[in-house]
Order: sequence, then structure tokens, then C-alpha cells
Amino acid sequence: MAFEEKGAWVGLIAGIITLVVYSAVVLTRASASGAPLHQTPYIDAMLWSIGIGIVVMIVATIIIAATAGRGGTATDLRDKQISARAEYTSRAFLIMGGVGALVLAMFEQPHFYIAHVLYFGFALAAVLETITRIALYRAGMPQW
Repeated sequence: MAFEEKGAWVGLIAGIITLVVYSAVVLTRASASGAPLHQTPYIDAMLWSIGIGIVVMIVATIIIAATAGRGGTATDLRDKQISARAEYTSRAFLIMGGVGALVLAMFEQPHFYIAHVLYFGFALAAVLETITRIALYRAGMPQW
């Protein structure tokens, strides 16, 4: 398994876990408080989930690189093509998140909803990117 593919697997697992845990924390807080959803405190949980996701990826990348052996972290043209295709595929969620947050801001919606549209746009883009990356490593690059 290529170095980049191992990193993609870690990113997929970390991304899904942080999304699920964050969602569970916010929904638990909302149900416990009984207040409307947009009044639920979320900033600390959001920052923690982003920070933990970043730290997990850094530590995992270091571990994968350390165990890869000599020349195990080298990338070739195929790795670069897969990376570019995966990033291109995930841009739609980034754009939808940005446009969605912009529309919510224009309609003066609570910050809670704006922040969550951005958060889930970025998170879903990252998950889609890693899924695409793994699929391209497994199935190969399509020939056009």
C-alpha cells in the first residue's frame, strides 16, 4: 500500500469519527438544554474536533513515514494525478458550504447555522476527498 493511500485511510477514519463525535456532542447538548438548536453551545466542541483531527493526521503521518522504510514515502506521477483528481472531486462540497454560509449570512441567520454549514462543508469535502483517493488507488486512474 502506498504511503499516500495509508494517509488517506487514516484521514477517512479520523474524519468520520470526528464528524460523528462532534455531531453527537452538539445534539446531546441540545437535547439536554431543551433550548432551541441555535442556542446550543458549540464553539468549544467544534474547535476540539478540528484540533483533534489535525493532531491525529500529523501523528499518523509521522508514524506512517517512520514505518515506511527507505524510499517508502516517495511519490510518483500516479500519486500526483490521484491527489489532483481527489482534490478536484471534493471542491463541490467546499463551494456548497461557502455559498450556503453566504446565503445564511445574507438572510441574517444565527451564527450557529452559518458555522455548521461551513464546518460540514469542509468536513464532507475532506471525507469525499479521501474516499476518492482510496478508490483511485484501488481501481486505478480512469483513462479518458
